Amino acid sequence: MSEAHITVDDLSLGYGSYVVMHDVSFTVKRGDVFVIMGGSGTGKSTLLKAMIGLVEPVAGDVSYGTESFTHADRTRRDELARQFGVLFQFGALWSSLTLVENVALPMEELTSLDRREIRELAELKLELVGLAGFRDFYPDQLSGGMQKRAGLARAMALDPEILFFDEPSSGLDPVTARRLDDLILELRDSLRTTIVVVSHDLASIFTIANDCIFLDRDLKTVTARGDPKQLLEQPPNPQIRAFLTRTADKEGP
Repeated sequence: MSEAHITVDDLSLGYGSYVVMHDVSFTVKRGDVFVIMGGSGTGKSTLLKAMIGLVEPVAGDVSYGTESFTHADRTRRDELARQFGVLFQFGALWSSLTLVENVALPMEELTSLDRREIRELAELKLELVGLAGFRDFYPDQLSGGMQKRAGLARAMALDPEILFFDEPSSGLDPVTARRLDDLILELRDSLRTTIVVVSHDLASIFTIANDCIFLDRDLKTVTARGDPKQLLEQPPNPQIRAFLTRTADKEGP
């Protein structure tokens, strides 16, 4: 049985008196593709931000391995965060930099490698995501799908143990979205990377996830957990059935 790579324990998130979610607990096993799913307004992206330290929880804890990330001091948090790579929803590439310069930037800032080594590694990351021939292109010269892949190459710059994706298929046509799903699975299989994905895209969820949680908008907590295919076959509540079949009240994006 795989070890727990990430543990979220009784996490509660909110802004002032507004409760986003409460009492959220789950574990992510090393090497899993784990999906955080739910309709709009459920706090999926907020939960991801709390897991990487961009949002402070009201209560609870996020741990990596056996070490608390939430309660670590700033120096230790920064050290733990080196194992993360994050692909934000809109890629977040620097428009004034070429793709290879975008990918090289984290290595320039956070490693002692020389310029030649950084360039070679940046080109390798672009090759891994199928963009070897586009290293000197600027982001606005690329399609949305290519920008997502370039963002992924940058997220991989420091060889992270964990990759976080926020709605990776958002804004992509179905064919491009499926190609990105295939790439996610290739990374999981070839690099044994643990991957956490925020998504409401059913096709993607059923393709890539081997474990997931469902955040309920009304109850503001997790109401289902497991392999999404099994949850579809035996839904534990009407809300998860509606989400996974897009029937009844249609909890959509």
